[in-house]
Amino acid sequence: MVGVTGTTRTPRYDEFSRYVAERGPALLRMARSLTNNLADAEDLLQAALVKTFLSWERIADPKARDGYVRRAMVNTQISEWRRKRLDVYPTDDIPEQRVDDPTWRSDLADVVGRAIERLPDRQRTTVVLRYYDDLTEAQIAARMGVTLGTVKSTLSRAVDKLRRDADLVIERAVN
Repeated sequence: MVGVTGTTRTPRYDEFSRYVAERGPALLRMARSLTNNLADAEDLLQAALVKTFLSWERIADPKARDGYVRRAMVNTQISEWRRKRLDVYPTDDIPEQRVDDPTWRSDLADVVGRAIERLPDRQRTTVVLRYYDDLTEAQIAARMGVTLGTVKSTLSRAVDKLRRDADLVIERAVN
């Protein structure tokens, strides 16, 4: 049998492909039980299947294949846990830890939204079409029925107003 790239596929490859197609969903469920999310489960299963493929001809009993893949997944996941394990050293001093505040994104979106609302109608419409709807300047001109130059100058004035808006001014350290 010849593959897409012109290389000959081996019976080992075909047999392994059939096995993965048949048992893949069940093996993915097993991988999912070992990881925190689907993406990690897919990566874990893929790593285990690579290890299994390299040893495919040594697995004499077809009934032992699932066990081999599961063992490869468990071993791979344990290795990953060991790699990620943090070294903790007891100390009398508790170090300062930065705590991320997830509300800053919603606060920033609120401040930007209010600043855009303060723009004149044409400037607000142009900014929303350009930066929220991701239209080109030519598409905005066609939609608003104005010239391309009008869109460019309106955007320029709007962005300048937003840069000078007191709520959006960012304190920058002077070196």
